[in-house]
Formats: sequence, C-alpha cells, structure tokens
Amino acid sequence: MPAAHVCVTCGTQFADGEDPPASCPICEDDRQYVGWSGQQWTTLGDLRSGHHNVVRDDLGLTGIGTEPSFAIGQRALLVRSPQGNVLWDCITVLDDSTEAHVRSLGGIRAIAISHPHYYSSMVEWSHAFDAPVLLHAADREWVMRPDPRIEFWTGETRDLWDGIKLIRAGGHFPGGTVLHWPAGADGRGAMLSGDILQPFAFDRVYGAWWDRNVAADAKGAVRRSAERYKRALSG
Repeated sequence: MPAAHVCVTCGTQFADGEDPPASCPICEDDRQYVGWSGQQWTTLGDLRSGHHNVVRDDLGLTGIGTEPSFAIGQRALLVRSPQGNVLWDCITVLDDSTEAHVRSLGGIRAIAISHPHYYSSMVEWSHAFDAPVLLHAADREWVMRPDPRIEFWTGETRDLWDGIKLIRAGGHFPGGTVLHWPAGADGRGAMLSGDILQPFAFDRVYGAWWDRNVAADAKGAVRRSAERYKRALSG
C-alpha cells in the first residue's frame, strides 16, 4: 500500500508512493551524502517502533530530539511566545506522547525551518498541529512532499509576532533562514541559527543539536570565528 517513505540518511519524508523513490535528491546533492550502504528507506510507522522523542529544557527553550539518534540527529526547538509558539527546525519522528507534550505547552502556531536538511517530516507536524510551514521560496525545489500547508515566503525578512522575525541569511542554501527572537536570553536577544551565520543583534545562539549553543556573547564569538577564518585564508 502507498506510504510516505523516509530517507534513512537525512530523515526527509517523501510524498506517498507504492514504492520508495529511486533516490533522495537532498542526499545526492554536494551538501549532503548518500550513506556507505547506499540509499536506504524507512517509514514513520517503522521509526516509531524503535525510536522515541525526548523533550527537555535547552537554555530556556523547549528542545525536542529523537533517541536513539536518527539521520542527521538535529533537535527541534519550541519558541514559546504570548501570541503563539513557533517550532524552529523539525525532526522526523512524531508520536502521540510528543504531540500531547507539545499541546500541553500551547501547541504550535507556525513551523519555520532553516534549510532543507531539516525538512524531515514537516508535513506530518503541520497536519498534527494545524500549523503552516514557513519556507523561503528560494529553496522550493528541495521540498520532497508538497502540501497546501507549506507557505513560501520571499524577500529578506518575514515578520511573525511578538517581534519574532525570519531572516534569509543564505549561505548553506539560497533560502537559508535564521530566526531572531528579541525576547530570548532574558531580553538580550537570541538567534536560532541551524548552521547558518547571521548579522542581527543577539547575545545567544541556538545551534541545531543538543549542547551546541553559545550561551552568552554569541555575536562576539561569531565575529572572532570569522576573523580567525579570514586570517587563515590570508595565510
């Protein structure tokens, strides 16, 4: 019977089909890879039998990650805000306990994703929480499971609510996006970056994995890193 097959290497869910896709374009792209065992497929149903999610605090945000680690291994972040919560980035596994936990925290008003490596099962999450998925139009070609709930935005910024803003920073992908959260880090500002650099004012950076955050002076850390890189390039 038709199934929404999931790439084992990157965790991206594809549109329903009787057979798995011939390949995963995301993994065949130079920015990703196909595993040593070749292209492998699974389904969300199969994943639920051997994986579960953990939900825990991550420097004031709610982190959601899968154990044992699956695909790229990123965790999602729930930004809780008075006018509605934003799920930043996404993971493949979604089960009843995760859905219930997120609902207890106020649910999800919108899903925003930094770049195609984390598109995962974004459509499943969108349907479960009746929330749009906000993606930059420059990365439209990498959507492997089209759906009416996906909203493509254009330009350099997209204002959400409570001062939260999506910013097209480019770099990793043309539509590479970061989320600026002015209320984060106790009002000093936070940037949710995936693995993309950014120019706005912030004191804290949330990376894409557990314990990969810069808790304070994050903008200075980014600047110092860039300066080291420039020195290395100049010899």
